[in-house]
Amino acid sequence: MSSNDKSVIFNLESVLVEIEKEEKKFPIGNVYCVGRNYEKHAIEMGNDTKEEPFFFSKFPQSVTNKTEIFIPEDTNNFQHEVELVVFIGRNCSNIEPNQAKEYIFGYSVGIDLTKRDLQKIAKDKSRPWTLSKGFEYSAPISKIKRNENFSINNGEISLIKNGVISQKGNICEMTWSVDEIISKLSKNFKLFPGDLIFTGTPSGVGRIEQGDRIEAIIENVGILELTFL
Repeated sequence: MSSNDKSVIFNLESVLVEIEKEEKKFPIGNVYCVGRNYEKHAIEMGNDTKEEPFFFSKFPQSVTNKTEIFIPEDTNNFQHEVELVVFIGRNCSNIEPNQAKEYIFGYSVGIDLTKRDLQKIAKDKSRPWTLSKGFEYSAPISKIKRNENFSINNGEISLIKNGVISQKGNICEMTWSVDEIISKLSKNFKLFPGDLIFTGTPSGVGRIEQGDRIEAIIENVGILELTFL
């Protein structure tokens, strides 16, 4: 979709994703991610659990409903991270956690695909993670389940790779809850309809090879099935 505003020198293409049981689609705005929001994942990555989670970003072009993903050629360690994704439906600025649910449009299952080898290089050199996290189709998601004005703070989250459970946890294990995440972001940035948030991943992240099939499941949210080529 493009905006047909005659007052601009060119029209920008929008990334659109599907909503369950609806014909209209959801336009993607800013993509925020929470790092180290599950203690066990922080431990498995060798990080200090006393440090609080933090935010980083992907690009709108990273988000996709594609079910077949090509493994990039510039990585030797391509990994999966299953996450609950929250979609913002209203302008949101400087709110408290108990107000957060009023701004939620819905949820989906997402996978934060990561070039772990490039991420390690960036970490070692104290550089941003953009090249390891923000590439095209690095954020596949299931169809959005519209669930307005409701905060999900409990429910099993898991990822099965080739029939074997790789990741398993519960949303209640997040260091920052959905409400806290939205509140914290809103005090640093104005959130807009179309913005979305990847909320962090439980332990068990692992490598993906060509031919792998993944099934990511979040209780009361949905299922995301992917094949890697």
